[in-house]
Amino acid sequence: MRKTALSLGLFAAFLANAQSIKTTIDLVNVKDDKVAVTMEFPKMKSGDIKFHFPKTVPGTYSVDDYGRFIEGIKFYDNKGKELAFTKVNDNSYSLKKAQNLSKISYLVNDSFDEEMDTSKHKAVFSPSGTDIEAGKVYMINTHGFIGYIENMQDVPYQLVIQKPTDFYGTTALVDQDKSESTDTYTLANYAKVTDSPLMYTKPDYISFNAGGMDLVLGVYSPTGKYKAADFKDNLEKMVVAQKKFLGDMNTNKKYAIMLYLSGGDGPMVKGFGALEHHESTSVVLPEAMPKDAIDQTITDVVSHEFFHTVNPLKTHSEEIHYFNYADPKMSQHLWMYEGGTEYFANLFQIQEGLINKDEFIKRIGEKITNSKNYNDTMPFTVMSKNVLQDQYKDQYRNVYEKGTLLAMCMDIELRKLSNGEMGYRDMIRKLSQRFGENKPFKDDKLIDELVTVTGYPQVKDFYNKYIAGSQPTPYAEYLKMVGVEVHKQETPPIFWFIKDPNQTGYDDKNKALAFDENSALSPFAKSIGFKITDQILALDGKTIDIQKIQELIGYTKTIKEGQDVTVTVLRDNAGKKEKITLKGKAILDKLSMETLQFKANPAPEELKLQTQWLTGKK
Repeated sequence: MRKTALSLGLFAAFLANAQSIKTTIDLVNVKDDKVAVTMEFPKMKSGDIKFHFPKTVPGTYSVDDYGRFIEGIKFYDNKGKELAFTKVNDNSYSLKKAQNLSKISYLVNDSFDEEMDTSKHKAVFSPSGTDIEAGKVYMINTHGFIGYIENMQDVPYQLVIQKPTDFYGTTALVDQDKSESTDTYTLANYAKVTDSPLMYTKPDYISFNAGGMDLVLGVYSPTGKYKAADFKDNLEKMVVAQKKFLGDMNTNKKYAIMLYLSGGDGPMVKGFGALEHHESTSVVLPEAMPKDAIDQTITDVVSHEFFHTVNPLKTHSEEIHYFNYADPKMSQHLWMYEGGTEYFANLFQIQEGLINKDEFIKRIGEKITNSKNYNDTMPFTVMSKNVLQDQYKDQYRNVYEKGTLLAMCMDIELRKLSNGEMGYRDMIRKLSQRFGENKPFKDDKLIDELVTVTGYPQVKDFYNKYIAGSQPTPYAEYLKMVGVEVHKQETPPIFWFIKDPNQTGYDDKNKALAFDENSALSPFAKSIGFKITDQILALDGKTIDIQKIQELIGYTKTIKEGQDVTVTVLRDNAGKKEKITLKGKAILDKLSMETLQFKANPAPEELKLQTQWLTGKK
């Protein structure tokens, strides 16, 4: 009996592999920073086929065209003969009478090297991008390496990684190969492929259990400044708090974090942040950050990605469940997927004691201020549904600002209606119980479902006014319900290059100030022809020194209206970096600031609602 069972098991495994798409990624024979990929297919059912790389992937809200990083693609029949094909666009290929297609081979370029040259394309957001550095690191966001045949997305994949024997792959996937030179993974379908990033580098990882969940943290630090163990205590504290906050909404038994620290002589990346997956997240941060800043970013950013395990990874609409990688249709509900998730990432910190109430309300105030950089009357559902279109994509970042605030106001609204018995988290829990990973809801029926799970038709009124409607959300009214006052004040006129100085970054390699491409330029910057992609090397001859940045800020405060100012910038001109000088008269910008404060003596009903809101207790 035992021998028969073993034989049947082997036979079943053979059949599974025979019907799967074997995809091999070669990390050993890397030339010119290009990785060879081969895909071997089971027998085709159709003569005419279309082969695609993703135009975009879930969790990203931009057109990235991953097929443009592919070169030298060839299609072979079962006798090794090349098949003719037509390249439809950057991502898609068409083959006629290809029923004998057996194999596809191609080379993959990485996206990290392109980030500082945006003359042809907008850069791929780093955590959803790819990096190929032979002998150092491979960031494998699988959607940048692996394509699919249309109508074969549900065929299993066998992923084989040929790797240097001294490299380790951080991933949530389970290696089924004991070889030191090969890792083998089995994935149920193409959606699982794109949901499974990997990072290969020389071993620097820790694994431990927190809150009943097994975690692995792999770190790539190009200069060796940091080790994975440096971040264990903070990460463990964060995960325990998150698991407690979510309760039965999260069922993860494992989770992998790939932390790529940019610096040294590696590629210059600027899209810092993270991208969510069911069991993992890929994170890109600058190595120059102090450890406490990385710890705080992990708490803020990685927690956000982990909360996505609830929404939208497990509770989502049909647009996400049946995601079309070649011609994506977007959902109306970024207010919930991203805004609600960002709200969770802040709310859990106050409810689980990681921050105090003053820090929490300060963050809410900053989001109100930041949201004013966007169109406050544009319906969020319209922006969300059309976010890939040019006229809407510049509003996307508001999902982390106004989207968070919408979730907050709905939380307060629900608590007011229920006498503190129900909040936003309770609503999402009930929604996740009604639907789930394999049962999507209809996009245009979500609000009806929210009324059903809460029992409050007033939720629909809120939705129609502030989410699907064009009415600005009355934050002051909602905050007053929980004993918070809004104080308005105007700052003294200041000189700077963007409207929100807090969005200023630093490029360690160029020793220059850099700015988020979504930042709004100040009147002065516009007047001298400054571009948001320019990097500032010097101001009035004073070079940028991050160690003496306070001296530079102090100098800017002495600049008067109409004063002659000279700015030296590094500008990307058709892929070449040029140092140019811009001159003009200083224009000082006056900022209107709103600060939030808890009332010293709130009314009893305000204090009760405030306590329920900040503690999550009924």
